[in-house]
Amino acid sequence: RPKSVDEVAFQDEVVAVLKKSLEGADLPNLLFYGPPGTGKTSTILAAARELFGPELFRQRVLELNASDERGIQVIREKVKAFAQLTASGTRADGKVCPPFKIVILDEADSMTSAAQAALRRTMEKESKTTRFCLICNYISRIIEPLTSRCSKFRFKPLSDKIQQQRVMDVAEKEHVKISGEAVSYLVKVSEGDLRKAITFLQSATRLMGGKEITEKIVTEIAGVIPKETIDGVILACKSFSFEKLERMAKNLINEGYAVAQLVNQLHDIVVESEDFSDKQKSAIAEKLADVDKCLADGADEYLQLMSLCALVMQQLSQ
Repeated sequence: RPKSVDEVAFQDEVVAVLKKSLEGADLPNLLFYGPPGTGKTSTILAAARELFGPELFRQRVLELNASDERGIQVIREKVKAFAQLTASGTRADGKVCPPFKIVILDEADSMTSAAQAALRRTMEKESKTTRFCLICNYISRIIEPLTSRCSKFRFKPLSDKIQQQRVMDVAEKEHVKISGEAVSYLVKVSEGDLRKAITFLQSATRLMGGKEITEKIVTEIAGVIPKETIDGVILACKSFSFEKLERMAKNLINEGYAVAQLVNQLHDIVVESEDFSDKQKSAIAEKLADVDKCLADGADEYLQLMSLCALVMQQLSQ
């Protein structure tokens, strides 16, 4: 993880603002939002470490995660009690230490609106001694009074280039051999989520035990369905034979591929493909949405897959 704010990758605006705040040793209330794995928690932890130094970090930072208890009671008692402690002093290395503490509320969008409402008053009353940093994936789930009390920063999904550099750095530091194609493929499957990319890299390393990681291994680890298999699905639909379709569907399920994953990949292929007319694309896309919803509700994979392929076949036959 980044040890200092400077090491945070790609989130230039946030880094610039935080660096200014760190120089003046004053911080607004912060609200970080954006997709997972883009460095929200890492950034605030790095900033707090820089502000307080390793010794004071423990006393000065209260981190509450979604997995911790944080209903109204906790906000009223724990956060308030922590906020009311006065903070003073200098750091062991003699640097000036800012006269406030930081409360980090990670995954704030999973707090009830009642708990969020309890927070707004505490935020105002304890503004002398406490700064809040709320972190969430969806800003729309944070109540308006809180968003208006914070400076908002959107963390954007990491660009492929930055992600490739980071993955290479990690691989180098951990002495992992990985081919260039594998790195770019890893970045492609993780869709701007660096944490996901690093986790895949970790699993792949364990699997290979020191041998070079190839694109094929990444495909297997990420549970991505290989291109040949998807082409097979489309071929079966083009064959206009229900028996072939059934055989293909059974094979796909028996191979252990997730149909939800197939839906995602098929969507990209259909949308970009030249083989379908716009009318066919719209019908297939609508069906993909239906199937996705059914799978999320726990429907049977085989039946959903058959119903999807039957519709594609019907569309192709027109």
